[in-house]
Amino acid sequence: MDTQENSARIIEQLSDKILQQEYQIAELNAKLRWYEEQFRLSRQQKYGASSERTDHEQLNLFNEVEDTANPQVEEATLETVTYQRQKKQAGQRAKQIEALPEEVIEYRLEEHEKVCPSCQGVLHEMSTQTRQEFKIIPAQVKLVKHIQHIYACRRCERENLTTPIIKAQMPAPILPGSLASPSMLAYIADQKYTNSLPLYRQEQQFSRLGIELSRQTMANWLLAAADPWLKRIYDRMHEQLVQRDILHADETTLQVLREPGRSAESKSYMWLYRTGRDGPPIVLYDYQTTRASKHPISFLAGFKGYLQTDGYNGYGQLKDVILIGCWSHARRKFAEALKALPAEQKNKPVATSVGLDYCNQLFAIERQLKDQNISDQDRYEERLKLSMPVLDNFYVWLKKQRQQTLPKSTFGQAITYCLNQWDNLKNFLLDGRLEIDNNRAERSIKPFVIGRKNFLFSNTPRGARGSAIIYSIIETAKENNLKPFNYLTYLFEQLPNVDTGNAAVIDSLLPWSDALLADCRMPQYA
Repeated sequence: MDTQENSARIIEQLSDKILQQEYQIAELNAKLRWYEEQFRLSRQQKYGASSERTDHEQLNLFNEVEDTANPQVEEATLETVTYQRQKKQAGQRAKQIEALPEEVIEYRLEEHEKVCPSCQGVLHEMSTQTRQEFKIIPAQVKLVKHIQHIYACRRCERENLTTPIIKAQMPAPILPGSLASPSMLAYIADQKYTNSLPLYRQEQQFSRLGIELSRQTMANWLLAAADPWLKRIYDRMHEQLVQRDILHADETTLQVLREPGRSAESKSYMWLYRTGRDGPPIVLYDYQTTRASKHPISFLAGFKGYLQTDGYNGYGQLKDVILIGCWSHARRKFAEALKALPAEQKNKPVATSVGLDYCNQLFAIERQLKDQNISDQDRYEERLKLSMPVLDNFYVWLKKQRQQTLPKSTFGQAITYCLNQWDNLKNFLLDGRLEIDNNRAERSIKPFVIGRKNFLFSNTPRGARGSAIIYSIIETAKENNLKPFNYLTYLFEQLPNVDTGNAAVIDSLLPWSDALLADCRMPQYA
């Protein structure tokens, strides 16, 4: 009896051990699949195409090669290749160059050369032939001396105790006591913040022009120009931003070396807030030390309306604000899950492709409505009719897939993101002015991200705040079809010589003001 009990006990122990090992094997296999997914995804991100665009036919699960292939049909020996290209418009080149200054060079025969080689008669001019080309004039620097003449009255000098001193009117400088002119400041700012050229490279560039101008001096100039001068424009744009009822927001990391109480390796943030498709565009950057929700709460104080973001929960603490999700982020997660699949599965009708196809359907509807150029109210009604059924079917599919998908897999994370963000993602149906994605904000924050790759970090919080102000002025100018260099030059000329405490005066200098000089505006082509 004891032997049977021992045998039973041993069998039970072995069974438990087998079950435990099977559980461990299953857990290890799941981890292995996850690591394989991450490996394939990292290789795709490093070596693959970065575009997220997909061919609709490639992801059409109901039109696979297996469905259309017919082995009985004889294979063709020739193939016809067709392509499309943009048709050139008549007069397009003339419109592009009409705003440029012209330099004319004429080539004529000398009098002694006007001899016919056949009969030795005198040649006459029968026609001309013209060739046009662009000529580049490299940057030049010259010293401008402002000489102010001062006048006095000789009679008062002879007869009175005091003599009136009258000075000829001379515009006030942007930075008194420095060599910085409005155009010089605008050039340095435009090079750094529009063209992402760091100050140390500009220092080398100026040296080649014969000017020894240190990066420290240029940095001081930019900071002094940003605050207080450009900050007046920035603050006025901020006031008008929060009065809108549709905004977009995004944020990205920033390293600031000398933040009080923080190490140089600490991660700071540059926040981005901008307007939607209504009204003149406003793009504002805001430097903060953290990603805490208190920062958007403070910056957007007084704002009531729709705020479109990427799903970061820090925006969820805002009051009187309806959050709008970003379908580009949702779609991107399914695209990454598809890239993480083994090569032999990518062209098969897998569930990941179904999720991506649902997202593509929503974007296809948006392109269709955009092409129709309809009103906001019509767009609202068409979305309810076309997009709502797709969303309902997608939601049912997501709930079903979650029950049979590993949550930590790339596909599982895509499903979880959509379900967690579902209320925000479907909120674009609430108003025809809303957009399906937050790409507008992502495009606006991209210039800072590109610049960050070149200058890597800010030295001080003051420098980070100054950069936020200058980026805001430049990006808003670009969105309003202004030339950043010309606009900055105009601001630096005007601001020291106007009443900056007058809101109407500041409004006349905003990037969308009709009072701006025509030279500030980009040429418009038909």
